[in-house]
Amino acid sequence: MKKTLAEGDAAPDFTLNDKDGTPVSLSGYRGRWVVLYFYPRDNTSGCTTEAKDFSALLPAFTKKDAVIIGISADSETSHAKFITKHELTVTLLSDPEHQALEAYGVWQKKKMAGREYMGIIRTSFLIDPQGIIRQVWNKVKVKAHAEAVHETLCQLS
Repeated sequence: MKKTLAEGDAAPDFTLNDKDGTPVSLSGYRGRWVVLYFYPRDNTSGCTTEAKDFSALLPAFTKKDAVIIGISADSETSHAKFITKHELTVTLLSDPEHQALEAYGVWQKKKMAGREYMGIIRTSFLIDPQGIIRQVWNKVKVKAHAEAVHETLCQLS
């Protein structure tokens, strides 16, 4: 099983489509801080809370010249509906081929009710303007997570 990346590692580049089918590359944000968060599924309670919390704090992140990008394996159409339904302001990218999910080591074996399956481990990365991972949050608990990420950004930037 591939380990997730660690602080000090170069953040792997990727190009994935946003809700409109527009390709977005991590390298396009070089020179800015990037909050990259991986989440299991659109419209589930934890994922909705996380996306709404990051959206609510987006102005504070923007003041620190940071962007927020969420990635799941959901389709562009699913992301578009999720964004509209919850008035989200963060960028959501679709990774149905698991390109970034695997590069960041968050596509892993999970267990629930005695069955094993592959899925996304909720993980966040804070990437500095040079493309280096400065902080990793593994197996994220959603409550107050967006605030903790913002606090860390404020300390490091």
